[in-house]
Amino acid sequence: MPQQPNMNQMMKQVQAMQAEVVKAQESLKDEVVQATAGGGMVTVKMSGDLELKELTIDPEAVDPEDVELLQDMVTAAVSEALRSAQELAASKMGAATGGLGGLGLPGL
Repeated sequence: MPQQPNMNQMMKQVQAMQAEVVKAQESLKDEVVQATAGGGMVTVKMSGDLELKELTIDPEAVDPEDVELLQDMVTAAVSEALRSAQELAASKMGAATGGLGGLGLPGL
């Protein structure tokens, strides 16, 4: 017969994991990722909790005859910054939860 998990031990592990998750979420606010597009003509800085911190556009990127290109560069830079920030968050959260493997529960 399989050994039943120790509920007290599991609760302590869950509480410790919750504290680590909160700590990781708080630290994401202070982390910043940066992405560029158009060879650096558009730069985006975004926090790990997905807040847009800064958007910089090189004046040379502003061509009234080709606004669409500028829009594409801004979209590309923001999308890349979002992807990077999400990767950072996933990494921090994965470290905080330890993959949920240590709880002794089937499937976790």
